[in-house]
Amino acid sequence: MPDISFAKPSMPKNGALAVLVAEDGLPTALADLDAATEGAVTRAAEAASFKGRKGQSCTILAPSGTGLPRLVLVGLGKAGDLTGFGAEEAGGTAYAALAHDTAAAIDARGAATLGAEGAVRAALGAVLRSYRFDKYRTKEKPEDKPKLGKLTVMADDASAAKAAWPAAKAVADGVFLSRDLVSEPANILTPAEMADRCLALKSLGLAVEVLGPKEMRKLGFGALLGVAQGSANEPRMVVMQWHGTSGAAKGRKAAKGSAKPLAFIGKGVTFDTGGVSIKPAAGMEDMKWDMAGAGTVIGLMAALAGRRAKVDAVGLVGLVENMVSGTAQRPGDVVTTASGQTVEVLNTDAEGRLVLADVLWYCKQRFDPACMIDLATLTGAIIISLGHEHAGLFANDDALAQTLIAAGKVTGEPVWRMPLGDAYDKMLKSDIADMKNIGGRPGGAITAAQFLQRFVDGCPWAHLDIAGTAWSSKDKPTTPKGATAFGVRLLDTLVAEHHEAKAKG
Repeated sequence: MPDISFAKPSMPKNGALAVLVAEDGLPTALADLDAATEGAVTRAAEAASFKGRKGQSCTILAPSGTGLPRLVLVGLGKAGDLTGFGAEEAGGTAYAALAHDTAAAIDARGAATLGAEGAVRAALGAVLRSYRFDKYRTKEKPEDKPKLGKLTVMADDASAAKAAWPAAKAVADGVFLSRDLVSEPANILTPAEMADRCLALKSLGLAVEVLGPKEMRKLGFGALLGVAQGSANEPRMVVMQWHGTSGAAKGRKAAKGSAKPLAFIGKGVTFDTGGVSIKPAAGMEDMKWDMAGAGTVIGLMAALAGRRAKVDAVGLVGLVENMVSGTAQRPGDVVTTASGQTVEVLNTDAEGRLVLADVLWYCKQRFDPACMIDLATLTGAIIISLGHEHAGLFANDDALAQTLIAAGKVTGEPVWRMPLGDAYDKMLKSDIADMKNIGGRPGGAITAAQFLQRFVDGCPWAHLDIAGTAWSSKDKPTTPKGATAFGVRLLDTLVAEHHEAKAKG
């Protein structure tokens, strides 16, 4: 992550420069550069057909008269149409072009229609694009490594941007934590190791509890433990609490008259073979990131604590490994969940919903939260429905669904609401138990959500199926290829704009 600073606009004395250019402000933005280069910058832009359109960029090497090794023009589109996420994308595009310079600056005046936020969001986009997971590389060539250690973002309101940056950086830190967790190989990130990394977040002020098999057996977590029984790596459940308001009720239901906490729940299957209902070998290595929902919750809780969010929140993650062995759960087994409801397990590869069933129920009974939002790489069916562009959103509360949709638009982490209904619920009817864990191929993502809804006990609830968005197969402006941390910024924005802002008002 480059060190970010903010400054008033000036020609850099060393390092490269990226200029964010609005489509309808191109001549003005290039005026100073043209004066220094006798019009060479405009000529180069015209030769490259650079118009400042969104997503466009143009690199000019060593423009004469400037002393710059590299000048990069990055299009913003029309100034009146610019959004905060658009500024982030431009910042990320700029970083990608500047990454191999030792020092660089971004002139963010083109995003001035957003005020100081334009510079902050451009800086955030650059930081998010800078992410790399290279801890296991031992022979990488020096020329393949990014060199940019210091990045200056220039804006007229630099002091306001500087004041706003620490909160944005805390969110970036949460995103990086989530991406690190999701990127780790499963031989390193076992349930116990993932729980230990949660414990390390106590340094941010989070209260963290780790429950092992003994504690979960006492709680009746038959569904979660059933998934874990085939693995030599024992399961864990982690409870993280952030008490950001003075009236926090630590560890229990909110006291009478105080605000109920927000609850975030994540599926943490650190590796998923599918169990006895084993997955095909091709692509199974990807199943190290079947814990991305839990990774998002952990990153979110770190972000809330890091920016000292004025909210009470709890994050719970169920951590298991779904393996094949002589002790593994069998198709046809019946388990009893923490709620007392019984489940006929027809497919051991539909395991995430079993993990979440017990954690959702426990969360509702212990904390009685204002709402519960769970995240899970739950079904391949959601990818068939929505591809890799949207996460699937299921909710029993219209207002909660709308706040999630709105937050997704702000952060570039879009969600698409999917239906729930009695007809889908009936597809879970079992011949020998209260329900079965699959409803068949038709509407597979929907029946999975219907299954989860049986364990929320009337609490306002939303389920985000992030199977298609947790990992990217290509570089994007603010997300390098790999783990995306989808949901960290979405949910942080939901907290900031729909809970903290509401409390202030």
